[in-house]
Amino acid sequence: MLTPPASDPSQGSLSDEAAHWCMRIHEADFSDQEREAFEAWLAADPAHRRRFETMLDVWSVSEHLPVEQPPLVPAPRSRRARRPLLAAALGLLAIPLIGLAGWHLNLVPDSYQRFSSEDAVRDITLADGSRVQLNLGSQLSFANYKDRRSVSLSKGEAYFEVQHDASHPFVVKAGQGQVRVTGTHFNVWTYQDQVVVTLTQGSVQVMGDRRHPNELVYLSPGMQARYDAGQTIAQVEPARAEEALAWRDGKLILDRARLSDALPRINRYLDTPVHLGDNATGQLQIGGIYNTRNIAALVQDLPKVLPVYLSHNENGDTVIRAKPRYAP
Repeated sequence: MLTPPASDPSQGSLSDEAAHWCMRIHEADFSDQEREAFEAWLAADPAHRRRFETMLDVWSVSEHLPVEQPPLVPAPRSRRARRPLLAAALGLLAIPLIGLAGWHLNLVPDSYQRFSSEDAVRDITLADGSRVQLNLGSQLSFANYKDRRSVSLSKGEAYFEVQHDASHPFVVKAGQGQVRVTGTHFNVWTYQDQVVVTLTQGSVQVMGDRRHPNELVYLSPGMQARYDAGQTIAQVEPARAEEALAWRDGKLILDRARLSDALPRINRYLDTPVHLGDNATGQLQIGGIYNTRNIAALVQDLPKVLPVYLSHNENGDTVIRAKPRYAP
């Protein structure tokens, strides 16, 4: 078991202790005895918890250092291999001169934020002044670098009102691709590997696969782009803004949508996904306006409005199947 550095009132020593615990809790051999010591250390002083949370932010940022830079540690990057990376990041924070160099090299952000929304839509303001509305069950992080503002939408959906800064582009990473803007209003919806970007104001560049940075599409207001894994170029089409943004009012609008298209939007609000029994079932159409807090009731009521029945697969997930047609 590793022993944390001795406690000391200096800021440097406290950072060392917080860094020690940050690294230990991410190791597979973190023992119950160490966990008790860690909890006691947290409880000893409120400053311990504040500094530990800062170290967690540094740890998270270390996962998003630009891949085009020379690697700081040999690949592959395991959790143990990230120790030198974390130590380097901590050094950048602890020594002002080195920290300034890291900022100028676009390696270290000057601010980092994490947000999540579980059972309620959440309004947040990023460090650059941009405003974001998060849908239910969404997760987002923001890092402000010298040459860019970087957002990672790891789960869910968000509507962005970006503070304009032509020299400091705003980049949203979602799925395999990303959206790049300088100042505009747009919506990003994600589900598994699927991403849909809907533009309401301004203009955006959409990249369907970050491994192909030259394959860009440009959106104008009233248009949307969609892509998923393995799709290099996003598909552009007219947007139905009322449907795309209905979640901001707690609604899900389906306008004669095929079940195959509606199901990903329905599953976004369910704890366990609903599946289609076959392709023919997916061609059935559904319409209506539904409360996003009660989508489970929509699924249970499907047999009342469509010629389908519900069953369960071997995992216990609900499966929608079309009722068989019997010959007269």
